[in-house]
Order: sequence, then structure tokens, then C-alpha cells
Amino acid sequence: MRTSPFILLCATGLFAIFSSTISKSPVLPLFASHLGADPSGIGFVASVSAFTGIVASIPAGLLSDRLGRKRMLIFSLFVFSTAPFLYLFVGNIWQLAAVRFYHGFATAIFIPVAMALVADLFHTERGEKMGWFSTSTLLGRFMSPMAGGVIIGMLVLNPSLSYKAVYLTCGVAGIIALLLALKLPTPEKATENPSWIGTFSAFKSVVSDRGIVIISGVEAAMLFAYGTFETFLPLYSMKSGLSAYHVGIFLSSQVITLALTKPVMGRFSDRHGRMPQILAGTVFGALCMGSFSLFRSFLPLLALSIAFGLCLSVVTSATSAFIADSSRKESHGSAMGILGSIMDVGHTAGPLVSGIIAAYFGYGKSFVGAAAVLILAAVVYGIYALRIRRPAAP
Repeated sequence: MRTSPFILLCATGLFAIFSSTISKSPVLPLFASHLGADPSGIGFVASVSAFTGIVASIPAGLLSDRLGRKRMLIFSLFVFSTAPFLYLFVGNIWQLAAVRFYHGFATAIFIPVAMALVADLFHTERGEKMGWFSTSTLLGRFMSPMAGGVIIGMLVLNPSLSYKAVYLTCGVAGIIALLLALKLPTPEKATENPSWIGTFSAFKSVVSDRGIVIISGVEAAMLFAYGTFETFLPLYSMKSGLSAYHVGIFLSSQVITLALTKPVMGRFSDRHGRMPQILAGTVFGALCMGSFSLFRSFLPLLALSIAFGLCLSVVTSATSAFIADSSRKESHGSAMGILGSIMDVGHTAGPLVSGIIAAYFGYGKSFVGAAAVLILAAVVYGIYALRIRRPAAP
């Protein structure tokens, strides 16, 4: 029985993101500390791969428009399958940072190109299919910290060996992802192969599209809030008297919520429109973020974690599909690259800006700051939505 290209792509995404996530959660800060890094050094190493995503996503999407999706996917999976084995030879923090920079190219290329491929394959049910692909990657993201924690726990008496075991597991998952991707069919070539001038012209049209830039900004704001959530909710909760066990439940419940609802929310946007869904999710996301500062007990914080996860699902399941709808097939890669780059800026800026707010005003106010960013994004997007829906004057 022949497996459909979409299922192969989803399976590839699961193993690729499992490989990517297990390389950093929970092993990266522990490994960096083992190498002698102080907290600032650990933060620096953690931010390196995110920086790679900011600078590499747009070129990756552009090259996929020109050279083809499968070629770029194979290149990213080559990085997925080789980078983990470089960790085995790391002896100091600068070597670790260099490996993280190289490893960062894998996700920076894979995600926008894979999303562009989904956009190429589907139109009427684009939101739902993008949701299913995101769910497959979320399953990999969910399983990897548990797998990494189990490996480290089993070899706790020999830290050096435990880190090597984690990165070997990471490498095996990357190789599996590469083998799956090699089975993907090569898309049929277009009747006209555009020149580099044509490719850059298509990219320019995407960059100058106000709707694409604003929608990317909305997703960046959601990722700003998510970065604040995942960085400071654990500290806020522990300071409030909750345990690490409770924090794990908050984080896991949000990932599960995203995984279960993204296909549903994607299908909803296919049938009822992207724009109202994006606006509603952003506004309710702001309310959820601001409400974190009002509670300190387990059940309200759990409910808010699940609710914010649902808001993330509502917004992000529609934004990618909206951007694909707004761009031509030959520029889907460029559009997804722009989304990925701006999104990474938001995800990186969230902990940095919220950290400054937390340092001066406390952890609770960091959530209020993230809520303000979401409100600003909702206002800008709402004005844009009203303008394009306003009927022309007679």
C-alpha cells in the first residue's frame, strides 16, 4: 500500500521536530552548565539557534521557490541527521554555540518549506491540513522532553554518558526523518521555470503585501506571549508555592491542547473565514495572558494555560493558511519564510523584553506586558481588516 505524500510529510515532521526538541529540552541547559557555563552563557547558547531561524527562514523559503521544496527539505534533514553527532565532540561553551548555530538551520529551513509544500498540495482544505501537519510536529515536541528526561534520569550517575546518549537518540531520529523525506515524490516541474529575476520579483511582491506582513506580526505577537509564558510561568508558579510537577502539567496541557485542536481550528477557518478567527483569538489571548497575574493557585493557572493554548491554536491555525491564500503558488516558500522569520523575532523578543519587565516590576507584570503586545497587535490587525472590508465609495 502506497503512503500518501502528506502522511509521509507529517511523519517526517514528527521525527524532525522530536530530534530538534530533544537536543535542547531538557538537556541543553544541563549540558551547558556541565561545560562550565554561567546563567548568561546558558541563555546565550539557548538563543543561538533562534537567531539562526531569524536570518535563515526567508532565504530558505526563497530558495525553495527557485530550487524546489524537496531539495530544501532534504538539505534541512541532512542538517537534522548530522548536527546531533557533533555534540559528541563538544568540549567548551563556544563549540556548543557553534554546533547550535549549525543545528538551527535545520528547523529554520524545514518548517517554512514544509508549510509551503502543504500550501502547494491543498487549497480548499488548506487550514485543516496545515493544522494536521502542526499537530504531527507538536507530538514530536511533546514526546522529546520526556524521552530526554528518562535517558538523563537512567544515567544520572554518569552525566557525560547521559548527554551523549541523548544526542545519539537525537541523531537517530534525524536519520529516520531524512529517510522518510527521501521517499517523498518530487513535485512536477512547472511548465515555466522562472528565472532568478522572476523569483526575486515574486519575493518582492510578497514582502510588499501589507496583509502578509501584518498577519506575520500578529503571529509574532502570539509567539512573544508564548515565549513569556514558557519562560516566566514556571518561575511565577514556583514563587507562588507550586511545585515543578505542577509546572510540568501547565506546559504539557498547553501542548496537548494545541495538538488536539489545531486541525479543528484549521478546518473552521477553511469554512468560516480566517480574519474573524485571527482577531478573536488574539483578543482572547490577551485576556488570558493578563489574567495570569491575577491568580497563584493551581486550578486557575491550569485553566488559563489550557485557554491560552486554545487561543494559540485559533490564531496560528488561520495565520499560515491566510498567508498561503494571499500569495501565489510560486511564492509560497517566500511567504512562509517571512512568517517564520518574523515569528522567530517575536519568540526571541518575548523572554528578553518580559525579563526586563519582570526584573523591575515582578513576574506578574511580565504577563501584563505580553497582554499589552497582543492588544496592540489586535488593534493594528482590526484596523487593517476594517479597511479591506470597507466597500469602495460610489
